[in-house]
Amino acid sequence: MGEEPESAGSVPPLLIACALGIERLALRGGGRGGAPGLYAVVRTGMGPAHARRTVSRALDAREWRDAAVVASGFCAGLAPGMHPGDLIVAAETRGPDGTTRCTGTELLVEALRRAVPGRAVHTGPLTGSDHVVRGHERAELRETGAIAVDMESAATLRTALAAGPRPVAAVRVVVDAPEHELVRISTVRGGISAFRVLRAVRPAFFEWHRSLLLPRR
Repeated sequence: MGEEPESAGSVPPLLIACALGIERLALRGGGRGGAPGLYAVVRTGMGPAHARRTVSRALDAREWRDAAVVASGFCAGLAPGMHPGDLIVAAETRGPDGTTRCTGTELLVEALRRAVPGRAVHTGPLTGSDHVVRGHERAELRETGAIAVDMESAATLRTALAAGPRPVAAVRVVVDAPEHELVRISTVRGGISAFRVLRAVRPAFFEWHRSLLLPRR
């Protein structure tokens, strides 16, 4: 899978999937930070086809068969007023194969607010695309009720559940927004801001994972 697991444990493992090398660099930073057991950050490559292939192959391995899966990385925000560095927590992901409900969304929102205080956290549908979305496409997707778009989350979570029941979630950091399109040179600073936020979110994934393992009353 291109990634060595971090520590072994008796609890189900956690697999964090992202598309780009820079996303993996951010998500691997900062030490273990309270991981409850076995985890890894795997780079899938860009696009839904790469995500499906990489996640399927990863979950075929015996030690990852029961893993919880988080899709993470950068995304394009769709709602006016969003800024680079804002956080997106998917209530569901949408793709050509259907809609996937996410697990423990409110737990993640609370954990992220503790991990990255002061950052806006938006919750709602995260839609998939097979290409970078620009201009009128952004407005059309917003009309469907989606709050953000990326190319891998829907495929990642759909593939994960096809391999067996497990907790799944998607957390993205806005790097491109309606009033802050990445094509403008002035948004380089926004990209740096988004990287720093992504670097800070991993402890929230561990907290979410740990919370799901606790017995419910």
